[in-house]
Amino acid sequence: MAAAPGGKTTHLAALMKNTGCIFANDANKDRAKGLIGNIHRLGARNVIVSHYSALEFPRVMGGFDRVLLDAPCSGTGVIAKDASVKTNKTEADFMKLPHLQKQLLLAAIDSVNHSSKTGGYIVYSTCSVTLEENEQVVQYALNKRPNVKLVETGLTFGKEGFTKIQGKIFHPSMKMTRRYYPHTYNVDGFFVAKFKKTGPTPPNAVGVNEATKTNGGAKSTATEIEVVDRTPIGADSDEESDFGGFDEDEDQKYMERAQAKTMRRKGRDPKAIVPKGEKGANGEAKEASKVAVKEATKEATKEAAKKAAKKATKEAPVEKNGDGSSAKEKTGRKEKKKDGGVEVAKPATLNGVGVKEATVESKKARRKSSEKKSKA
Repeated sequence: MAAAPGGKTTHLAALMKNTGCIFANDANKDRAKGLIGNIHRLGARNVIVSHYSALEFPRVMGGFDRVLLDAPCSGTGVIAKDASVKTNKTEADFMKLPHLQKQLLLAAIDSVNHSSKTGGYIVYSTCSVTLEENEQVVQYALNKRPNVKLVETGLTFGKEGFTKIQGKIFHPSMKMTRRYYPHTYNVDGFFVAKFKKTGPTPPNAVGVNEATKTNGGAKSTATEIEVVDRTPIGADSDEESDFGGFDEDEDQKYMERAQAKTMRRKGRDPKAIVPKGEKGANGEAKEASKVAVKEATKEATKEAAKKAAKKATKEAPVEKNGDGSSAKEKTGRKEKKKDGGVEVAKPATLNGVGVKEATVESKKARRKSSEKKSKA
């Protein structure tokens, strides 16, 4: 139903030894060209290529013995092979894709002939590992199509599908599906489910002949039943997860190596920057040392400022005005108004002695010392 680029189609043709008939459909015309090229290149002569919307299959052509639906998906299982998946998918894509997958799966079920002696099977697969694109889609099909059931896939390896996870409970037969993880089997992430159609689709089922319905068509009365487990998620946290755990101590060197590689790519030297792990381990000591350095710097700055001020005061020249008084004395005589009263500033003093008196005494001392020297 979504056959391009043709890997599974040509493999089926090889298994059938170019007998029977395979209908390979793809809704994308450009991708269908690549499908045709691969079919010719590999010599598959029992394949017919069609260009329809897969949702129209029950109306256009039905009655197939078997249907393989490799549904369009987010590709989260092939990130190791195609890293662009991490950037070209948005949150809206992860909401739209499961809806499309559910519609395609219902169309695939309706396209199969349940009375086929050699068939009546539907295989649903995705290259994704998300719950919304796998178990939830299969559960939706089981709810909407009571004429299908899950059967064994016949695969010899792979993890069983989830029957209970993240507070959701699925049908017990979900363990017949298979999950594949890159870290477990060294393959791309994959999911496979196999259905067996046991009877005709009820005429009032959801999505029956959806392409031929009009606005006045009969509405379905079926309701989707979703079973939710109210047990806290942490209750089964002791069980080993299929997704695998993360050992931070073991992965620390790999994380540091990746961080250094990223810094080099940005033109920064990894050795000149303290790693985050070291900062976390010695965070308190480093913060305390930073505070101590700041306080010491402030104290040193204050002391230097005080010394500079004292030195400037001692070395400042005493300027005299025309009346023989110094500038400080003159400013000391000025009166300042304060709160409506008058406040007289005291003349400047140095060690309890007026500046003028200290100057006179120093001159007398110099004269005496010069006279002693001359006598000697």
